[in-house]
This record gives sequence, structure tokens and C-alpha cells, in this order.
Amino acid sequence: MHFSTADIIGLYRQAAHRIHSGERVTHLAHAWQCGRLAEKSGASLELQLASWLHDIGHLWSHPSAPPTGPAVKGHAALGSRLLEPLFGLAVSEPVRLHVLAKRYLVTTRASYARKLSPQSLKSLTHQGGHLSEDECVDFESQAFFAEAIQLRIWDDLGQKDGWFEITIQDALDQLEGLMQSVAALCVT
Repeated sequence: MHFSTADIIGLYRQAAHRIHSGERVTHLAHAWQCGRLAEKSGASLELQLASWLHDIGHLWSHPSAPPTGPAVKGHAALGSRLLEPLFGLAVSEPVRLHVLAKRYLVTTRASYARKLSPQSLKSLTHQGGHLSEDECVDFESQAFFAEAIQLRIWDDLGQKDGWFEITIQDALDQLEGLMQSVAALCVT
């Protein structure tokens, strides 16, 4: 499977008006909001890009319809496989781990689940629910554990209806520029 930055731009252009998995924002607005939250927090360029692209697996496997059931769980692994050859582990691993981070936070922070949207709570069931103690310990030992937790928090916060301060084309241009910057880091 050949996957390129042009494919990514095309997927987000196609999903620019499609609502993100039952939430109140479009896929592009959600991606942009997560990326902006990462940028405003001073995250590395790689983590900013992972924040933008964490749901790329949804768009690749279901380009015109919202995913359901097992696809909700598998989108993180698929997204990671698509992104690693282009941008390396610093982008692909937080993407791979962001669903596990949700499960970890629900397990370890009682107040976390109360802050999730109804759609996110519903998808939690398909994603495996709470982690066991051993699964928590294993997750904490992952190289990109902290980045995955941060991405997850931005993922939850990036659902604000009406917070899309630029045009679709300007957002796609920002994404393309960020991808070029991260790709250049991978080469050096």
C-alpha cells in the first residue's frame, strides 16, 4: 500500500464538511483543533502532526461514512501503519497509542470518563473499555506513553463547535506545511 502526503490532504479535503464520528465538528475542524492545541502547548512538530493526523485511519478506511464497531478500535493501528513510513515513530506511535491512552485514563482517573462526550463513551466499549493493572503497567512502559496521553487530552478537547478560525484551504495549507517540516526532520 502506497500512501503519500497528497493522499492525506485529499482525505481531509474530502472530509472537510463531514461530521466527526457523531460529534459536533467536522473531521477537518477536529484535526485542526487538535493540532492547534498541540501547537499552543509548545509540543514538538512531530507531536503537533500526530495530533492533526491521529484519526487518519478513520478517513482511510471509511472515506465517506462514519466508522462503527471494530473499525473504531482499529483506526489507531491503521493510522500508525500509514504514517510511520512518511514521518517516523515520533508521529506514528502517539497515533497508535491514542486509543489505549483513552482506556488508560478512564481506568486510572475516575473523573476522566465524566468529561468524555456521549459518543466517546459509546466508542470506549468497542475499543475495549477499562485496562487491567498489567495492561496499565505495560502502557506506562511504552516509549511514547507521555505523548499519547497528551494527544488523547487534545483529542478530547478538540471537539468545539464553532472553533475553526480559518478557511478550509488555509487549514489544508497549514497541514501541508507541517507535514513538509516533519518530513524534513526525518531526512536529517
